[in-house]
Amino acid sequence: MATLERSFSPDHAAAQGHFPGDPIIPGAVLLSEVLLAIETDLGRSLRACHVKSAKFVHPVRPGDRISIEYSGQGEGTIRFSCSTGGEAVLAGTYRVPPSSVCETFDEHDI
Repeated sequence: MATLERSFSPDHAAAQGHFPGDPIIPGAVLLSEVLLAIETDLGRSLRACHVKSAKFVHPVRPGDRISIEYSGQGEGTIRFSCSTGGEAVLAGTYRVPPSSVCETFDEHDI
């Protein structure tokens, strides 16, 4: 299992209209940032990935720093979980199609 961290600036553009007066980072932005962090850490393109599952359990706000834990599960699957301040915010699975650059992942890849 690998652990990464990412921060969302207090004035993050995606949160400006989502929601005025009580801003949160949109789920699509959070998923995209998680995938980008994992892609950067692995040094591999994961553009062909798609979200197999995602559960948002707590909002991420501008200024939050998230911790991302991920591991390869074989068969082109990456399982991840995110937290901020020790509180779970997101958990899910990315699927990498066999025809992509990264056919399979397992614990040895990460």
